[in-house]
Amino acid sequence: MTSTSIPVRRSRRRWVAPYLFLLPAGVLFIAFLAIPIVYAVYLSLRGLKVTGSGPFGTREETWVGLDNYVRTFTDPEFFAGFGRLALYGLIAIPLTLGLALLFALLLDLPRVRAARFSRVAIFIPYAVPGVIASLLWGFLYLPSTSPLNWFTERLGLPDVLMLQGGALFPAIANIAIWGGVGFNMIIIYTSLRGIPGEVLEAARIDGANESTIARRIKIPLVSPALVLTGLFALIGTLQVYGEPTTLRPMTNAISQTWVPLMKIYRDAFTRDDLSLAAASSVVLAIGTLVLSVLLLRATRGSSFGGDR
Repeated sequence: MTSTSIPVRRSRRRWVAPYLFLLPAGVLFIAFLAIPIVYAVYLSLRGLKVTGSGPFGTREETWVGLDNYVRTFTDPEFFAGFGRLALYGLIAIPLTLGLALLFALLLDLPRVRAARFSRVAIFIPYAVPGVIASLLWGFLYLPSTSPLNWFTERLGLPDVLMLQGGALFPAIANIAIWGGVGFNMIIIYTSLRGIPGEVLEAARIDGANESTIARRIKIPLVSPALVLTGLFALIGTLQVYGEPTTLRPMTNAISQTWVPLMKIYRDAFTRDDLSLAAASSVVLAIGTLVLSVLLLRATRGSSFGGDR
């Protein structure tokens, strides 16, 4: 063995080592993300057609090209679901992020009392599964089981119908807000704790009060965390499924196609039209990706210091 072979072998090990560590994650990514995506695109380009003449024709899966995408883009139910998502998001996203930021700023105040208990209490709803949370709130919304309607009956007032009319969107959004505020609050609070204490102390010495410090120093410095939580909230809104599906048996105001994911589920498992469901899923995934990229590009300059 020559003296030059040892450095070469060491350099090879250094080159191979990172890829060995990345190998398990790469295998999982390919098996559970890349392959399903490719298969969904493949299914979206195929469909069932009747072959043969007369009443005894057979249905066979065949290549249909972009026919399923044409059906998706010409389906009024699919885009009506996006309209409902937009109304839902206008309620859920600002309130979730606003309350998370407010709680994080309050918990970051100096000499705040019961900070540890408050953090845990605000975060606990996030640990409740979405279906369980929907059931809990659903029973509170039903006139027959709601304590609010118990009081209105004693006062001689009509029942409060939370799952009907204009109250439907706030009622469903409330479930997401209740469960999502704690998670986003922890992200923002962690970012606040990373602000150097010298910066805050210098502002206090200059005469700034806590409100001014929050507006002029803390919020601008945690803007990357706000963008991250906003991105999570946007993606979560586009993926809404559990809350309306769980509440659907409790009201006639929620249809099988109330949001896009509910329509995709109906097409795939009720109508047995996997090809149309796959095309709709691809459209939803691409739309989510495009909106996420647009959000990141729109906030890159102010939140991440511009191009890097």
